[in-house]
Amino acid sequence: MTITHRCIFLILLIASALSVTSFSPCRLDTTSPLRWSPDSSHLHMNKKKKQKPLPANINTNKGFATPTAISSSTTLIPPKISPSFRYAGSIRAHPQTPRRFVPDTILQPDYANDGIPKAKPPLFPWIIEQKTKEEIDKMRAAGRLARKVLDLAGREVQEGVTTDEIDRIVHETTIANNAYPSPLNYHNFPKSCCTSINEVICHGIPDTRPLQRGDIVNLDITVYLDGYHGDCSEMFVVGGESAADDATKKLLQTTYDCWIKAMNFVRPGKDYKEIGAIIEDHVTSRGFTTVKSFCGHGIGSVFHTNPNILHYRNNEPAGKMAPGHTFTIEPMICEGDASYVMWPDDWTATTLDGKRSAQFEHTLLITEDGVEALTGKFETSSLQFWERESEVHKGFWLGSSVEAKERERALNGLLLPSQG
Repeated sequence: MTITHRCIFLILLIASALSVTSFSPCRLDTTSPLRWSPDSSHLHMNKKKKQKPLPANINTNKGFATPTAISSSTTLIPPKISPSFRYAGSIRAHPQTPRRFVPDTILQPDYANDGIPKAKPPLFPWIIEQKTKEEIDKMRAAGRLARKVLDLAGREVQEGVTTDEIDRIVHETTIANNAYPSPLNYHNFPKSCCTSINEVICHGIPDTRPLQRGDIVNLDITVYLDGYHGDCSEMFVVGGESAADDATKKLLQTTYDCWIKAMNFVRPGKDYKEIGAIIEDHVTSRGFTTVKSFCGHGIGSVFHTNPNILHYRNNEPAGKMAPGHTFTIEPMICEGDASYVMWPDDWTATTLDGKRSAQFEHTLLITEDGVEALTGKFETSSLQFWERESEVHKGFWLGSSVEAKERERALNGLLLPSQG
């Protein structure tokens, strides 16, 4: 878009900077009475409307390794969706268990009690916090814990398991590690993680629907440890590789590869706005589309802040990369139309045409010589088939810095003997 009048430019810029991020990923404005939104090349942040706090359910079960059935005494919360609501695809809302309890001994973010984040991003989108060494150390710890929780939750993605059960495991594992599950009560989000299945683009609320063989599931995990957030997500196939048909494999491989390409671009001095074109060019050449209504974000002591990471070609003034920046890249790639429909729960976003969507996410740290995945995988993490088969990068991706590459080579040498 060409703006010829400086005053108009400044007004639009300030208006954009004053807007507030709603949740990871960032979201376009949905204040229109219409329940669907076509893609737009202009990103608007959305303030979540204030909701009544959900009832707390004190869970005294200290274990999280063995799945447990929902107690017959548990009061399930019915979906906030009328029978006349027109779903876009096959996924339906199911009852939810009450909000889970967090002990007062756990350090909690500023929104934990009332659902309202108090910290705001800087006025201008190119103003980006550079973390100190102490802050980076805390970000590393939060990132490692987020990966630990994601790996554990991912092992539970099995036929017949409910996403509510996965949420319980996420919640209790996070609490057991003296951390707070960041999504819980963020703008009144009712659960401790997001579980997005098939056509759900993002922000799926865990519920009592059993997973089915062939489902593709994104688990989005964020933890708040010692005052800092670590955020990551990964795709899983219910039933594993054998349950994935060719179309599923193509969607997941394309999404993973465009994500890796985008992260390989990151290094000091580069423009954040260039990330989107790398993603869009890769996926469109393979017949897919990239969602424009949600974006990646800066992260640290604040859950969502500058920079905004758009996953499509753009010319937004998002600033330049510099050492000490921490942020996420989390493209959402669709088989069909990238427009979305919002469920009446005001969280669950599905594709408008009901076709499937996939997503991956890391929290990244820019170093002097490249980038590091603070939520990178461990030796105990599962090697997914798209990591094994990728023509962009085989094995685990830990970053492009010298230190990250050394760890990556050692790890992949164990996982992929031919790479050793």
